[in-house]
Amino acid sequence: MCGIAGIFDLTGRRDFDGDLIGAMNQTQFHRGPDEGGQHLEPGVALAHRRLSIIDLSSGQQPMFSEDGNLCVVFNGEIYNFHTLSEQLREKGYHFRTRCDTEVILYAWQEWGERCVDHFRGMFAFAVYDRRAESVFLARDRFGIKPLFYSILPDGQLVFGSELKVLKAHPGLPRSLNVQAVEDYFAFGYIPEPKTIYRDVFKLPPGHTLLLRRGEPVPEAHEYWDIPFTPVQAGSESEVQEELLVRMREAVEVRMEAEVPLGAFLSGGVDSSAVVAMMAGLQDKPVNTCAIGFDVKQFNETEFARQVATRYQTNHFERTVSSDDFDLLDILADLYDEPYADSSAIPTYRVCQLAKQQVTVALSGDGGDEGFAGYRRYRWHMNEEKLRSRLPLELRKPLFGALGRLYPKADWAPRVFRAKSTFQSLARDSVEAYFHSVSLAKDDQREKLFSGKMKSQLAGYRAVDTFHHHAARAPTDDPLSLIQYLDMKTYLVGDILTKVDRASMAHALEVRVPLLDHKLMEWVSGLPSNIKLKGQEGKYILKKSLEPHLPDDVLYRDKMGFGVPLSKWFRGPLRDRLRGTITGGNLAKTGLFNQPYLEELVDQHLSGRRDHSAVLWSLLMFEATTKHDQFEL
Repeated sequence: MCGIAGIFDLTGRRDFDGDLIGAMNQTQFHRGPDEGGQHLEPGVALAHRRLSIIDLSSGQQPMFSEDGNLCVVFNGEIYNFHTLSEQLREKGYHFRTRCDTEVILYAWQEWGERCVDHFRGMFAFAVYDRRAESVFLARDRFGIKPLFYSILPDGQLVFGSELKVLKAHPGLPRSLNVQAVEDYFAFGYIPEPKTIYRDVFKLPPGHTLLLRRGEPVPEAHEYWDIPFTPVQAGSESEVQEELLVRMREAVEVRMEAEVPLGAFLSGGVDSSAVVAMMAGLQDKPVNTCAIGFDVKQFNETEFARQVATRYQTNHFERTVSSDDFDLLDILADLYDEPYADSSAIPTYRVCQLAKQQVTVALSGDGGDEGFAGYRRYRWHMNEEKLRSRLPLELRKPLFGALGRLYPKADWAPRVFRAKSTFQSLARDSVEAYFHSVSLAKDDQREKLFSGKMKSQLAGYRAVDTFHHHAARAPTDDPLSLIQYLDMKTYLVGDILTKVDRASMAHALEVRVPLLDHKLMEWVSGLPSNIKLKGQEGKYILKKSLEPHLPDDVLYRDKMGFGVPLSKWFRGPLRDRLRGTITGGNLAKTGLFNQPYLEELVDQHLSGRRDHSAVLWSLLMFEATTKHDQFEL
């Protein structure tokens, strides 16, 4: 795992400053503390930070092809590089290393833009082609590895693994992207391809971008999408058997490393499944890491211990304080732009613990999206049954009125929160799902923003992101559609972003076997009624794992990686909260309706309402943007 950085002159062959590309690269030292390298020539500057995993003695970057024409900087892992190197050797290519980086060079030389079709792994890379005077950027299919880029006003392309790499360039425009602000307070993150800056972009998952000197900048090209093509599944028992075979193989290809390797073990289904597969694939005990909390409702360590005991893993565990809010400013520096998932705090701690034992860790991320594990999927499908019985023309006025009249009950269990259900039933399927996942609902964002901010939005709404993806979805199955929406937004923008920044902060590589694209292509085509069966999410995954995991792990309620925000805001973060809202930079931006912000604080501190999620998003917005001095 590594960090990449680069500058490419799209208009000529200017000489770039070695100190500048060095400073850009140094901002991501944490991503690759083992080695650093850079290359400069007229019109291009490339740099790399290395975390050594395979072929420790060679594999330094930037790396050139044998003839010196091609140069690559690469972040990630190509798991099938042994097979590809053999194929390329048969075509006459000569390899000087035993690492996957060199495979990218010759795959580009042989297959051009279609080289990515041959790669199985997680990756973000740039190939500079001297003769073609081009740079080719590519990102893996699910967006496990990040890649930011911008075209500067003077015709320079700048790119890097984190936004801070680009921010180190003095020519980077930092104009606020107001649509990204609307997105952030709806989703809790800024979805691809946007960033907080209007002129900076994330290359979307499954996309490439080929830029040639002297030619117009093209649109990014999508080379892969989650297919949701129905598969011939066979009987339920046959599906279970095939699922285990495919999952075991996806884990196995991710176990190659020349450094210590282990796994996260939360005590949930997905991480436990990965550990069970690993234990069957190696003779020595699996290294496992778990984080516990000093508040019982957030603590899953007893379930992690059950799995660790069953498979006799080398288990490491640490209990962290429920008042671990000192990480707020550290997280702001890690994420570079507003990011409001508070589970980033325990994720940071479990990566910190894991790095003390291993350099590579396997995780269970992607299981909820792939196998329909989120509770919200059950709620949505229950509501879909009601929506299917009444046309929208009848539902909208009837349930819309009930939603406005019914009192809000944040304190009540979800089943009793009829206001939210009525509001969902008054919408079509896509808008209803957006409503269910929104951090600040539509009516809250209407009051949250200033009149000037709303004017600049010019009618844009965050739900437009969902409509954009829904219009391109390869499925019209109701459950598959919302899984697809999550894979295009929440998975990459929240989950994978969280894990990448938290792990790389500790120079830890995290591999995600449940997001193996071959496995997910097959899983996406399984019938929805064996993913969510009745009220049981991940049904087929759990049934296949019954011989391998305890029922307590498989069939208990999902807990998640939660933190007690509500308690923090009424206790140790009370003064910081009030100071940020009433006297901080938020008021200076002109983005917000200040009286409403103060109302949110007053209602929360008095205990009348729970606004903890929105208040946390405001704190994180202020912490990550305070040096930008945005003003409308």
